[in-house]
Amino acid sequence: MASCCTAKFRFSISSCRAAWSPRPFPGSLIHSFPLFHSPFARPMKPTNLRSVSVSTEVSAGAASSTPTFSWEDVVRVSQPEFNPNDSSNLRGFFDKIKACNRGAELQSEFLPFVVEDQIVGYIHKGFAENLRSFEDVFILSKDNCDGGKVMLHQSLKSADDRTRAVGEVINCLAENELIPGIRNELYPVTSSYGAPVFFSLERAAAPYFGIKAYGVHMNGYVEKDKQKFLWLGKRSLVKSTFPGMLDHLVAGGLPHGIACGENLIKECEEEAGIPRTLSSRAISVGAVSYSDIDGHRFKRDVLFTYDLKLPESFVPNNQDGEVESFKLIPVKHVANIIKRTDFFKTNCNIVIIDFLFRHGYITPECFGYLDLLQSLKSGDCS
Repeated sequence: MASCCTAKFRFSISSCRAAWSPRPFPGSLIHSFPLFHSPFARPMKPTNLRSVSVSTEVSAGAASSTPTFSWEDVVRVSQPEFNPNDSSNLRGFFDKIKACNRGAELQSEFLPFVVEDQIVGYIHKGFAENLRSFEDVFILSKDNCDGGKVMLHQSLKSADDRTRAVGEVINCLAENELIPGIRNELYPVTSSYGAPVFFSLERAAAPYFGIKAYGVHMNGYVEKDKQKFLWLGKRSLVKSTFPGMLDHLVAGGLPHGIACGENLIKECEEEAGIPRTLSSRAISVGAVSYSDIDGHRFKRDVLFTYDLKLPESFVPNNQDGEVESFKLIPVKHVANIIKRTDFFKTNCNIVIIDFLFRHGYITPECFGYLDLLQSLKSGDCS
């Protein structure tokens, strides 16, 4: 394949006559983009953070501006007396769920990405135009009935061939700055979790092809003095996404070829220095999901959630340089941080809200309880 993204190829785009549902979002895969529902009719106005020395207006996509808040700021805003009137108000939580589920009204701008008659992703029509030059890899079909779709060339029959060919296209697009932040990490391309893997795709390209991406997120907590505390991490300022923002003690994407449990153990060691003797005790507690459209990017993420009760004596120690520091904070105060600020990496909010439900910090007495609970799976959780 030529190294220039403007190179033409001898294969012509031909129509595919495979049996495929004419509906853009088949019921067996995705009914539609989820519409977020909140019992609050009006969006929440940001809480006045008074002396907190940081702007909390950070994009839900990739954080382009680096926040400058300190742990002192985090602790100050988390205190109950900072805003004593929001103890049972869930509106701040709803705002964080909405931040991960934008763009439902833009669904018509995307084409289904179909492999072996299965929808594996969604590609923005504008971004799909970048694929036309690669006629030996991608076929853009226009159909008056279904509005069109993107497919792989019929000569690419094996997973290895598809991975290689698509990977060369991704590298070419990256050279032209159409896909930033190449990670050299492969994600499986599949119609649903546990289904056959059609090929593997560079992680940075996943939202541009709208494939389902999976990850593991772990709540590391401590119990002392009859109170629960969560270990939080502050991301390194050199991270390409969400630098300097708050994060879970341990979290990571799920690459191709590794099971969730084993991946969690690996991430525990790398991100927090948690030995296998401890990390193997982590309990799988479910999953959350979200669906977010931002320009040409469509994130369809499912996060497998874990809880790990840690001894009081444990102190995390980052091993891979991706975490700047850690702090142990009471769970009730962590809830306040989520409600009052945008300090957290956006998808971490969903996982911690799930923790708050399961550990009794959000109860049915709170207005909007069931709506918020349902919203934790706003994306296609399959």
